[in-house]
Amino acid sequence: MLNTYEIMETIRMLEEEKLDIRTVTMGISLSDCADGDGERAREKIYNKIVNYAGDLVKVAEEIEIKYDIPIINKRISVTPISLIAAACEDKDYIEFAKTLDQAAKEVGVDFIGGFSALVHKGMTAADKKLINSIPEALAQTERVCSSVNIGTTRAGLNMDAVAQMGRIVKECAELTADNGGVAASKLVVFANAPEDNPFMAGAFHGVGEGECMINVGISGPGAVKAALTKVKGEPFDQVAETIKKTAFKITRMGQLVAKEASEKLGVTAGIVDLSLAPTPAVGDSVARILEEMGVEVAGAHGTTAALALLNDAVKKGGVMASSHVGGLSGAFIPVSEDAGMIEAVEKGALSLEKLEAMTAVCSVGLDMIALPGKTTAATISAIIADEAAIGMVNHKTTAVRVIPVPGKDVGEEVVYGGLFGRAPIMKVSEFSSIDFIARGGRIPAPLQSLKN
Repeated sequence: MLNTYEIMETIRMLEEEKLDIRTVTMGISLSDCADGDGERAREKIYNKIVNYAGDLVKVAEEIEIKYDIPIINKRISVTPISLIAAACEDKDYIEFAKTLDQAAKEVGVDFIGGFSALVHKGMTAADKKLINSIPEALAQTERVCSSVNIGTTRAGLNMDAVAQMGRIVKECAELTADNGGVAASKLVVFANAPEDNPFMAGAFHGVGEGECMINVGISGPGAVKAALTKVKGEPFDQVAETIKKTAFKITRMGQLVAKEASEKLGVTAGIVDLSLAPTPAVGDSVARILEEMGVEVAGAHGTTAALALLNDAVKKGGVMASSHVGGLSGAFIPVSEDAGMIEAVEKGALSLEKLEAMTAVCSVGLDMIALPGKTTAATISAIIADEAAIGMVNHKTTAVRVIPVPGKDVGEEVVYGGLFGRAPIMKVSEFSSIDFIARGGRIPAPLQSLKN
């Protein structure tokens, strides 16, 4: 039980330190929606989503009022569509994306994830159709998010898929050139993708999940940063202990919301994702936590060590507060969604190469990074390969969500607004990776994958 002081401290976090629940995400299995007739399959998908998620937004809003806890996003994840659409003979899966979009609008959620394919060891005909459909699907919908898993520690990296995803990212941006290439912001390329991730754009409902689950993603960078102001100059042991205690309190709130939502909706409570997810709002930044630890600006030497400590302490504190921790769970470092990261890039302290080093110790990978519009598909594929290799070798999830912004170059910025924020265009290497990407095939799994 929390004592009176801890209750008041949590209230202060909510009121002054931008503590919130970042997302309540309902995962829905569509395994029983497959049909040889694409139109019938889409009708089943629409009806099932509306049936299960019809009250999701209403219940989340009731919980917000009851506990005075802001819930920023209400979302849905579904079984990867490449698995469901495989039964039909449609030449592409754009209509499936439109069905997801219509269902999301009907129930009032912010995003729906699961226009996805798992191709870490190879591609089926359905996987190829889905991947080829991604640019048009994301350009023609508002709330649909897409993800493709191109590697795992056990399988290695599918370099044919890596090469194709560079082209797909590029095409997504070009099809939405009038809006800053925004379609690419709804596409994530993964290695070791988790099946229970509540965060977009990478959420999908894995085949090992139940019929319907509620997964909750917490937030709280501002609360962690505020706690660290009380231990200025103290040894790192004390810093880690302070973060753990704060993460415990934040996670308990997430556990409460997950339990309440699942009971009200009559579905299974899934996991709590411990990730510290920043927003563009002042005071809600992971970069500011790293700076509070003592680096002058995020990206300075020492940043990776500070991030490693943060990520580890958040996990240790969170797992004591919830028996079911999952998803990504750690610290996010998206550039456009973090005011401190944006400032660090603008000061020249934070480069793409430094961000890549940081991803070796944090939750995900290169996230919401704007690249020059002239960046080639081969370069984007090489960036994906580098990031996936970090995940493969280190038994961790890594991902790439980059936007080659048409018509923009280094020194300019793109503004998306809302949670997507704004992003300065970051410099990429001018040296070519085209011959490397052209090899294709698979990069074998590392030796440490052989654990049986």
